[in-house]
Amino acid sequence: MSRQYFGTDGIRGRVGEPPITADFVLKLGWAAGRVLGDRHGSGQVLIGKDTRLSNYMFESALEAGLSAAGLDIRLLGPMPTPATAYLTRTLRANAGIVISASHNGHHDNGIKFFSGDGFKLDDAAEQAIEAMLDEPLTTVSSSALGKASRLMDAPGRYIEFCKHSLSNGVRLDGMTLVVDCANGAGYQVAPAVFEELGARVIRIANQPDGLNINVGCGSTHPEALQAAVQEAGADAGLALDGDGDRVIMVDGSGAVLDGDQLLWIIARQRHNDQALQGPVVGTQMSNLGLEQALDGCRIPFMRARVGDRYVLEMLQANGGLLGGESSGHIVCLDRTTTGDGVVSALQVLEAAVRGNRSLGELAAGMSRLPQHMVNVPIARDSRPMEDTRVSQAVAALERHLGDAGRVLLRPSGTEPVLRVMVEGEDADRVQRLAGELAEQVAAFCGQRAPALDN
Repeated sequence: MSRQYFGTDGIRGRVGEPPITADFVLKLGWAAGRVLGDRHGSGQVLIGKDTRLSNYMFESALEAGLSAAGLDIRLLGPMPTPATAYLTRTLRANAGIVISASHNGHHDNGIKFFSGDGFKLDDAAEQAIEAMLDEPLTTVSSSALGKASRLMDAPGRYIEFCKHSLSNGVRLDGMTLVVDCANGAGYQVAPAVFEELGARVIRIANQPDGLNINVGCGSTHPEALQAAVQEAGADAGLALDGDGDRVIMVDGSGAVLDGDQLLWIIARQRHNDQALQGPVVGTQMSNLGLEQALDGCRIPFMRARVGDRYVLEMLQANGGLLGGESSGHIVCLDRTTTGDGVVSALQVLEAAVRGNRSLGELAAGMSRLPQHMVNVPIARDSRPMEDTRVSQAVAALERHLGDAGRVLLRPSGTEPVLRVMVEGEDADRVQRLAGELAEQVAAFCGQRAPALDN
């Protein structure tokens, strides 16, 4: 059954435009309540959110819809997405709902669901909710309406959970950290975690006003973090995204460590501790340098489709515990059930503390290979991947690169372009080859010169 609203990470769009409207979200809350109520009987649903101004409206809409379906609601307030997943599991709730558009600006928003076990809602449940959206909204009797209350100790519960993700006895005493909260969901709890573990914390982008989430800050804009680390002479810095499930880090010199490098550091520490099970899972976009570094340690590596949902699916199917994306969405299944920026950063810092090494030294074991990507405009109904000429051109370039490079063609999920990526050892050569392949693909698709995306 195809899904009309749910994507790989819930439902997302522009505020005020279908489906991200107050009336739709009210109906969505009701539909979810009906499905979850039928599955579990009476119960409660947690609602967490980031700091977007529109979340006041959507929180109220979800609350009304769930109440009409007869489910109780526990409001968490601004809390990272992984905090909602954790609290859903530990409070034995029917489900958790997060109102957030992750790293997007305030003009976007979205709704994503967690099941009672803290994992993303399964396909069958999402399809059942979509089917219920076609039914007329009915309200339970007035005596059966759901009640709403606020979980006052939610921040403290999550802070303790994060701290306990470290090995016994590991602390951050004597360490100076810059924490970029992206003016998002982690602005209160994230700095507190590191402070309670003994670090001196310098907070930036921790003054949300409802509109400044992810604006010039956070994991997609590390420039301010780099400058703050260097100015303060800090040991390291970390930047979350708007809902706190991603993290990138900066070493003491100001160099950025992306998700691939952080995944490498965590994987090697787990491997040294003999605590790594199954393969490490990356995505089609993971840097070849990560694969090569892991291979040097005899750590198996697999690539999933782009999206943390697919990383998690591959980990579960192959008995793995650790996976992630270059964007900084890292899943440590031996610690939690979903990507968690704070928990991931703590795993990296533990490796630094235990090895008495800087982040730069830890990352040095992996060499990132140059990548170059070109966006080729395509018609929305075209299927260039099925064109024999395209597949032949890709195969020829793959033979030319051999084991020293990679070629990837991937249709965008949000715009009518085909992403043409080439990876190899020489940056200039990679850029030239990517441009040549993009020109060939554009010609096959009947398009003009492609737009560059460095």
